[in-house]
Amino acid sequence: MINALPEKGVPGEQILAELRELRGGDLPTHGGRLFAYVYDPALDGLDDLARAAHATSAHVNGLDPTAFPSLLAMENALVAAAATVLHGGPATVGSVTSGGTESLILAVKAARDAHPEIARPRLVVPATAHAAFAKAAHYLRVELDTVPVKGLRADPVAMAAAITPETVLVAASAPSYAHGVVDPIPELAAIAAGRGVRFHVDACFGGWILPYLRRLGADLPDFDLSVPGVTSISVDLHKYAYAPKGVSILLHRDEELRRPQYFAYADWPGYTMINPVISSTRSGGPIAAAFATLRSIGDTGYLELATRTREAVAMLAAAVEATDGVRLYAPPETSVVCLAADGVDLFVLADELAARGWHTQPQMAYADLPPTIHLTVTAAVRATAADFAPDLTAAVAAAKARGPVDLPPLPPLTPEMITPELIASLAEGLGLAGGDFTQMATVNSILNAAPPALREALLTGFLSLLQHPPTQ
Repeated sequence: MINALPEKGVPGEQILAELRELRGGDLPTHGGRLFAYVYDPALDGLDDLARAAHATSAHVNGLDPTAFPSLLAMENALVAAAATVLHGGPATVGSVTSGGTESLILAVKAARDAHPEIARPRLVVPATAHAAFAKAAHYLRVELDTVPVKGLRADPVAMAAAITPETVLVAASAPSYAHGVVDPIPELAAIAAGRGVRFHVDACFGGWILPYLRRLGADLPDFDLSVPGVTSISVDLHKYAYAPKGVSILLHRDEELRRPQYFAYADWPGYTMINPVISSTRSGGPIAAAFATLRSIGDTGYLELATRTREAVAMLAAAVEATDGVRLYAPPETSVVCLAADGVDLFVLADELAARGWHTQPQMAYADLPPTIHLTVTAAVRATAADFAPDLTAAVAAAKARGPVDLPPLPPLTPEMITPELIASLAEGLGLAGGDFTQMATVNSILNAAPPALREALLTGFLSLLQHPPTQ
């Protein structure tokens, strides 16, 4: 156990050695073999530059831009860059947030607060929209209308039917996270505009790379502020702009649309609080690191990174198509390869890929959609993609030899029955109590069989079990 507050201070070199030892247990953030969570451009020197830039502004506070105009200048520059990439106009404005979830929460807040006369505002999204919309609806007490999709994409007819006089925002994805496909943004934006409703494009995941893929010839629909009816769009710079976490941009078509996003409060003895985003105090470190990253890579550099990513996607997709036992579940049209299993336990396959150094993201079944494996592909994967095919073949063979998971006998459970004691017992029985998460097929199979509400309760309980301070 490491004591974060020792009686006497510890030498810096010892602290750094302790941090390096802790990091030794993490998945690799570089090397092109982790298909979720991190985004690696494989550019020499970029990490060092970002770290140095972060250090220059780590103690700068974004609370008051008049006190720290350097941060204001960097934020405005990042917003301008995003507006250029996403075809904003002269009136386009935006804000720098801590990540995609915050950007989506603020897009919903702006839409809700623009209509104080609506007592029970509603948000319409396709079923494939990111879960952060559900989080936004929950936090902001907005009713969430989730609309079934058609062919993995939002269905314009069904979306139109879901809009009511209480709808304050319609949203869709470019692309969806789970499958990497782009919703029919022009049709949806036109429907929303015709009903007088704001329309937000969640481009947090792939919004930075889509314009470059289109420049390379990818057959993708219009999705950004060039589309009439799109009132706001979000894009994460810590994804395909390859900035360190966490920096996202929320753009509005004009200032009037953005104004309800702000929070202001003066009715107390202290300073008047004015916040464009959720946080008040904000470190300038991530913003400076993002600024340095964009300046270092440049437009030509991003086009080259998109080229490598596109080539890697093609190679991985070809490997899936050539391997018996797996199949492409979604068209690999952006930066995602999504595969399903045929005749092999998908969760065992994920474990076998991990055993060969390929760390993927299993996705549970939803409605009539089967479980799948998600691969987020970055530029770094281009250098390792050729090694994936033989390992996929070997992993499929090993998964077939192991056979499907035999689910352990469990009593009938409901969310209300989940207690800390039950979670601790389950973790012990499933071999998770010691912190070994390398064999997850049984756990994922149990979660896949559980209804969503029970799955939420189980994972909430498990995360709460993990997040306990060590006993002294």
